[in-house]
Amino acid sequence: MSAPSRRPEIRRRRTRKEKIAKLRKRLAKATSDSERTTLTEKLNLLALRSPGHPLLK
Repeated sequence: MSAPSRRPEIRRRRTRKEKIAKLRKRLAKATSDSERTTLTEKLNLLALRSPGHPLLK
């Protein structure tokens, strides 16, 4: 029997990485305080599901 395909895992990681990069860019450009807090909350939600490193510095 062959091992399960890694394609879905690779796709999931790639889209997650792109989403995190997009949120970080939006956070850097954010001017209002409310916008910053919403983006920070979104990144923190993603960070809860990520093992290891925190997403916000």
